[in-house]
Amino acid sequence: MSLWRPFDVADTEVDPLRQFERWYEEAEGQMPDRDAVALSTASVEGRPSSRMVLLRYRGATSVGWYTNYESRKGRELRTNPVAALLWYCEGLGRQVRFEGPVAPMSAEQSDAYFAARPRGHQLGAHASAQSSPLSSRGELEEALARVEASFEGRSVPRPAHWGGFSLEPTAVEFFQQREDRLHDRVIYERSASGWSRTRLSP
Repeated sequence: MSLWRPFDVADTEVDPLRQFERWYEEAEGQMPDRDAVALSTASVEGRPSSRMVLLRYRGATSVGWYTNYESRKGRELRTNPVAALLWYCEGLGRQVRFEGPVAPMSAEQSDAYFAARPRGHQLGAHASAQSSPLSSRGELEEALARVEASFEGRSVPRPAHWGGFSLEPTAVEFFQQREDRLHDRVIYERSASGWSRTRLSP
């Protein structure tokens, strides 16, 4: 009996973000954190970098995450506003790749998400100059202590250097593992007339 489910163009939703929602729901209980994705950015010179982030926004036309805008990924996205995301569910043998332009989320979206974060996370966003050099762990802990003292007894506002990015995909590929490495792959590509779907060789 096959370990993996067949996947073909005929099995897909017309819209790739609706198809992703189907796979996201089916992955419940199959992953430590269904929001975990690898985010790849690149400098203006084309030098790539990747890291794991949490996909905290899934909308009708875009997906998004939150970060320090002064971090390496934030700086790269300001100067080269395109990115790729990879979602991987090992238990179901599935991958989804998103590619497309990136833009900052609105201040209102970022404020709403920041307000819902645990207080410790909020304080950390103020204390950490993400991606900048630190002389020691103690330096970070001293910065946190100063921030804790400055906001004692009151709510923590979102710092101006922290907020969301959204990626509006121009291509989304769905990968379903199959036996003998004869995998099923379907790519969606966006044009002025809408989304096309094509089966790819494994």
